[in-house]
Amino acid sequence: MDEIILVITNLPDRDSARRVANALIETRAAACVNILAECNSVYRWQGKIESASEVPLLIKTTRNAYSRLEAVICAHHPYELPEIIAVSVDAGLPGYLQWVIQETQAPVAE
Repeated sequence: MDEIILVITNLPDRDSARRVANALIETRAAACVNILAECNSVYRWQGKIESASEVPLLIKTTRNAYSRLEAVICAHHPYELPEIIAVSVDAGLPGYLQWVIQETQAPVAE
């Protein structure tokens, strides 16, 4: 079975979060994307401490689809250096995990 991963990224606003989420689903790079409530992020960027409102995404996908997912996020993300973190999923409802695998199969060319 393909390895299931959870990918986390943040967007600067809800509209850009929706655009990225839709692109991930349309390209089958992800099976499901949760757009979470806005949060405040504090980080150091180019030597300065920054604070920004961001909209987190939780993305369910597979290791095999990760390169497509990363390419889609980078193509649609407004940040110079987007956060993209993948975490292995060690366990889950077998039927759900199988659904993630099915939904992230590369599209067949017609």
